[in-house]
Amino acid sequence: MSAADRRAAILDAAMEAFATRGYHGTSLDDVAAAAGVSKALIYEHFSSKQNLHDTLISVQAGELFGRLAAAADPELAAEQRLRGGVDVFFGFVEERREAWRALFRDAADPHLGEVVEHVQRQATAAIAELMLAGTEPQAAHQDVEMVALMLSGAVQALANWWYDHQDVPRSVLVDRVMAFAWLGLGRLSGEGA
Repeated sequence: MSAADRRAAILDAAMEAFATRGYHGTSLDDVAAAAGVSKALIYEHFSSKQNLHDTLISVQAGELFGRLAAAADPELAAEQRLRGGVDVFFGFVEERREAWRALFRDAADPHLGEVVEHVQRQATAAIAELMLAGTEPQAAHQDVEMVALMLSGAVQALANWWYDHQDVPRSVLVDRVMAFAWLGLGRLSGEGA
């Protein structure tokens, strides 16, 4: 097995272990046993359990943001871009429920906070970009950023809720998020006042 294949096996085993037992409930011995490697081999690729977890978050977030960027067609109206982005996000969560759970079930843990906070800042920026048409005055950008921050938290909470309510179709989640987002933006612009 090549070094890259061993690293991938370690990451896959860690993803499953963190999803099942959480960050604190998972040991590197658990990951090593699941990956079929020695603990020493894990240390050849990752300096610590936290480094392994941070790497998982970075890899998964990178894939998610890559998908979002690919779906953000600048030719579409802001509402269509946001709908497409929300659908891509929930598609990622649906396809990788265990990855989502592994990455964000311990998000409030202070040991993991910095890397999760970085991902959340990226998510907020991506959501704001999807909502902006590029022609709004600078003041509108700040309003959109605030709505994007609230929306980011709400969508993350909804994804966590969906883990326990998998019978709800993804399209329903997308529709609810869009209604929530556009109600807030409409009120900011005076349409819903």
